Amino acid sequence: MSSLTLAARDSATMLRRNLLHVRRYPSMTLNLLLTPVVLLLLFVYVFGDVMSAGIAGGADRSAYLAYLVPGIMLLTIGGTTIGSAVSVAMDMTEGIIARFRTMAIHRGSVLVGHVAGSVLQCMMSVVVVGAVAVAIGFRATDATALEWLAAAGLLALVSLALTWVAVGMGLTSPNAEAAGNNALPLMVLPLLSSAFVPVDAMPGWFQPVARYQPFTPAIETLRGLLLGTEIGHNGWLAVAWCLALAALGYTWSKSLFNRPPK
Repeated sequence: MSSLTLAARDSATMLRRNLLHVRRYPSMTLNLLLTPVVLLLLFVYVFGDVMSAGIAGGADRSAYLAYLVPGIMLLTIGGTTIGSAVSVAMDMTEGIIARFRTMAIHRGSVLVGHVAGSVLQCMMSVVVVGAVAVAIGFRATDATALEWLAAAGLLALVSLALTWVAVGMGLTSPNAEAAGNNALPLMVLPLLSSAFVPVDAMPGWFQPVARYQPFTPAIETLRGLLLGTEIGHNGWLAVAWCLALAALGYTWSKSLFNRPPK
């Protein structure tokens, strides 16, 4: 077997291992998934009329729901990747990685399994949150099949980029609790973006924080694909952010993983 075939086989094995962990220990996934669902319901049913009046000049909860869903989807991805950081940290501190190092397996397959498993979890979480949004009235009837495909591709790209960053955070953390804390910005940053209110409605001193960060271009691009709003330069900015974060996270994670054990 070629080295590429061996790497693919070992990566598939590690992927199955991580998916089995999710099935056997679902509490973390459910906890991370519960947060965006609760925020979605809270902002729609408690603040929806007020927020819609402030944004669009009229109390229309359905309009605010349409505005809110793309940001909640990105928030879901950020929250799900926290589980990846915790899972990697647990592997590093519980000795299984040391065992893997002694086995005849492709070294990179351990991280690839974590990343592939996390991306699948992110996409499944987005589907669940999207189903809740549809159940309470969200519709994207104007989006074409190509725009839906582009939206799915963007969500997968964001998942990949954030997962590699989360893996690096997990590798550098001394334990699972620290990994969860270190990866918390992946869930906090969407709260400081255009997910809930437009950037122009924020205080002037805060607008650069919301505008020049990875989540805002991705949210605005997703909003444009699903709702037909103006995308402008946000499309290529979102892709550039994702590629840069994926490259940074991959390089950082590989460097940390290849360090000699202490």
